[in-house]
Parts: sequence; C-alpha cells; structure tokens
Amino acid sequence: MSFVGAALLAGLFALASCSGEASTENSARPSRPAVPVTVASALEKDVPIAVNTIGTVEADAVVSIKSRVTGPIVAVHFQEGQEVKEGDLLFTLDPQPFQVALKQSQAQLAKDQALAANAQREFRRNVSLTEKGVVSHRDYDDLQSKAASLEASVRGDQAAVENARLQLEFSSIRAPISGRTGNIQAPQGTLVKANDDNKNLVTIARIEPVNVTFSVPEKFLGRIRRAMAGGGLAVLVQVPDDPAGAEPVRGRVSFVDNSVDVGTGTILLKARAGNEDRRLWPGQFVQVALILGVDSGVVVVPAEAVQPGQAGQHVFVVKPDSTVELRPVTVPRTTDGEAVVSQGLKAGERVVIDGQLNLISGSQVRMKNESAENLGSEPR
Repeated sequence: MSFVGAALLAGLFALASCSGEASTENSARPSRPAVPVTVASALEKDVPIAVNTIGTVEADAVVSIKSRVTGPIVAVHFQEGQEVKEGDLLFTLDPQPFQVALKQSQAQLAKDQALAANAQREFRRNVSLTEKGVVSHRDYDDLQSKAASLEASVRGDQAAVENARLQLEFSSIRAPISGRTGNIQAPQGTLVKANDDNKNLVTIARIEPVNVTFSVPEKFLGRIRRAMAGGGLAVLVQVPDDPAGAEPVRGRVSFVDNSVDVGTGTILLKARAGNEDRRLWPGQFVQVALILGVDSGVVVVPAEAVQPGQAGQHVFVVKPDSTVELRPVTVPRTTDGEAVVSQGLKAGERVVIDGQLNLISGSQVRMKNESAENLGSEPR
C-alpha cells in the first residue's frame, strides 16, 4: 500500500470516528421540555353591544319630615336607619293641648247648635203671625236674620272642630312613604315648630326601586331614541365592591334628557332598577352598561388570551399535536372579560390563556387543564 493510500484510509477512519461521536452527542442531548400552559376553548355566543360608563344611584323618592303643629316630642317610635312602611307612626307630640282645643271647639259647636235650633223654632212660629199682621215685617226680618246668623255660626264651629281634630291628628307624625329612615334630627324632648323650614325631624328615602343616573356620548343618541321608541333599553348595573362573578342588577332606561350637554358632548339618562336585595345605595357610584343591541353568534375567548405584538394582536392556538401556533386576530371589543374575535379564530379552537411568555410558534406545550372545554379554566 502506498503512502498516499495509507493516509487516505487513516483519514476515513478519523472522519467516521468523529461522525460517530457527534451522533452520540446529538442523541444524548435532551429535547426541550413541554411548556406548561392553561388553555380555554373559543366559544360562539351572543354578546350584548354595550356602552360602559359610570353612574350614580339615586333614591326613587326622598321626603324630609316636618311637623305641621307646634309642640314637644314625647315619643320616637323608630330607630335610625330602620325600614318603615307608609303610615307607620314616627313621632308623637304632646297631644294634651290639642285634645283641650278639640273639646272647646266641640262645646262651642253644641252651644251654637242649640241657639240656632231655638232661633229656627221662633222664626217658624212667627211666620203665621206676620201673615196675620200680629208681628211686624221688621220683627220678622230680625228673626230670620238671627236664625241665619246662628246657622252660619254652627257651620263655623263645625269647621273649627274639624281643624282641632286635624291638629290633634297632626300631633302623631306618620311616614308619608315607605323607605329607609336617616339620622334622627329631633330626638325626644325637642320642641318643634309648625312647618319650620330650618328643622327636619328625619329624612326617608325610598330605595326600592332606585334610579341610576348616567351620561353617554351624544353619538349614541340616535340609536337610543330608536330603541326607546321600539320598546326601551336595558341596563346592567355593577357595584364595584361586589364579589367576582356577581350578577349585575338589571334595569331599564326610564328617562332621556331633552338636550345634549354642549360642554361635555354627552346626554343624560336615567334607568330604573329593582333593588330588593339593597345592593344599590343612594349616592353610590356604579358601573353601568347600556345595552344597545346584541351581536349574534360571535366567537369569544377570555381577554387574557389576546396578546399585543409588533404586528398587532395575536393568540397562541394549541394544535392537535400539542404544539402552538401564533395566530393574528382581530378584536373589535372586549366585554365582561371576554374578547370578541371577528377574524382569525373559530369556535372550538383552544387558546393559551396563561404561560404565553415562554412560547414561540411551534413550541411543545403541556396543558395543565386537559379537560378545558369552554371559557372556564382552572384557577391560576
């Protein structure tokens, strides 16, 4: 064998040896582990078209209680913050002066009734005597005038009795509406004056139902007017400190203002909402969703599935082989934690909602919630 042939043979052995070592190293190198992720399935559903804003809760009615008579308060019949019904007794003023006044007016009425009855009898007796010329026409006219005057006195006394009875009735102050009482501003022993503008005894607020006042941009005015003409608009009211997942309070628009606020470019609306569970409180700020319509059969995913990128928004779609695909999507709006996807995704496809930071297109994944079949997923 020539020197050149020996050298070639040695080179081939060395090359084979290196190739074997590289193959051994490649087979020994571990593959990249699957990335643990949480997934959810895209759903097709009807999603309300809503205008979200902030509103203020107002009582349906607020009444300041005043006394219609003067006197000291001798009893308070309720607790501050208590629910009362229309007609419930709230305060009692000392009734004795009004009872005395009623008895006096009743006595005066009885006296004048007796005098009037006697004057009528005397007048009737003198009618025939006047016709016979025994009694002069002047005396006849005097008797007639006296009888009429006493009849008028009786009617005045009857009015006085009724007034005294009302004054006695007003000494018992009752609730004019059903509602919740506020702070008692005139405790027992307070001397109150009739119709004192500077002194409220207590305030009652009717909080079932309540009104929610809010404003929306004027660009929605046309849709609002058409909807009101066609049967009205619904609103969903959410209290900020409600527990997660709490159902919103439902109501309907009851009032649309007659002009647009030129300073803010908004229109004022009021919605009426039932408040049986007292979740809404007068003066409270709440989140209001004005429902203008419904998008039927749209694809939605949890909002956390949608990620921003240089090329726009995207999601990671889990394929049947447990790898992911970075897919651009179009999201026109997000409602109640759900992103509406108008392009790029189909119902039933699974998307990653947690773990995206460790993913690139083609990454192998391990689903922590293998049974994810809808928008609900395991707590993270």
